[in-house]
Amino acid sequence: MSVSVPLPARVPHRTFSVAGPILLVTAGLTGCGLTGAGDDDRTISMIVTESAPFQEPTELVKEQLEEDGWTLETTYVTDIIQPNQAVAQGEYDANFFQNISYLDQFNDDHGLDIEPTFAVYEAPGGIYSENFDTLDELPDGAQIAIPVDTANNGRGLKLLADAGLLEIDDSVEVSELSQADITDNPRNLEFVEVDQQSVAQSISDVDAAFAFVRLAAEIGLDAEQALALEGGDVALPFTCVVAANPNFADTEKAEALQDAYQSDEVQEWFDQYQGGVLDTAFDVDVEQTRRESES
Repeated sequence: MSVSVPLPARVPHRTFSVAGPILLVTAGLTGCGLTGAGDDDRTISMIVTESAPFQEPTELVKEQLEEDGWTLETTYVTDIIQPNQAVAQGEYDANFFQNISYLDQFNDDHGLDIEPTFAVYEAPGGIYSENFDTLDELPDGAQIAIPVDTANNGRGLKLLADAGLLEIDDSVEVSELSQADITDNPRNLEFVEVDQQSVAQSISDVDAAFAFVRLAAEIGLDAEQALALEGGDVALPFTCVVAANPNFADTEKAEALQDAYQSDEVQEWFDQYQGGVLDTAFDVDVEQTRRESES
């Protein structure tokens, strides 16, 4: 059963704070150094989400690239729609805001062919609660918040199924799983679909919620407090990547970006962020991970 309740920052399917960020993006499109220059161009343009694990490493990358004679021009936004559209239109060289699963779903939904260029960090999620210490304590009819976007919608369902609270169609990949794939819900759990960036803030309004570990950490919940936590192969499709058009991966710009994002300085930042809650994913083969998620 699915219900809708008033929660903060509730927005339509696969959108987030569109009205404000579009102004930011428009400024970026008109004032930023755009793609399309010659081979001697030493300027890289990126559109990046305005969130610590994306923005702060990018600022470190900017400093490193400057030392090597590059200029990194960045536009920071909170919108999760425009970054792929802007890159597809050639307004930016690359973006950094999404995981592989979301990228694949966005490409399918919008007829794009943006590709992951390299991985930066793992982005696991977990089920959190302010009122219960274990999943078994959740009452019949408990309300559980989950992300509304297709790529992340089924992650909480998968964790609940693994814990025995639900039965789901096991033939459906977690990145495509939805409430329609629930085959048995003996405890009559109710799911409240919320924008992915707002799920952590909704924890106090529901019995439990699936939230990204990094967002839970930002409101004071560490991974040890999760009632269930993703790990292993389940987390791979949700690794956060720098993405671009297909012809970007083999360029000197892409190589310079990868060297900077996968540097010791960036590793040190992640080691210190929220007590090291996020692991880097520098050794992840993004193409292999993507093929496995599609197979």
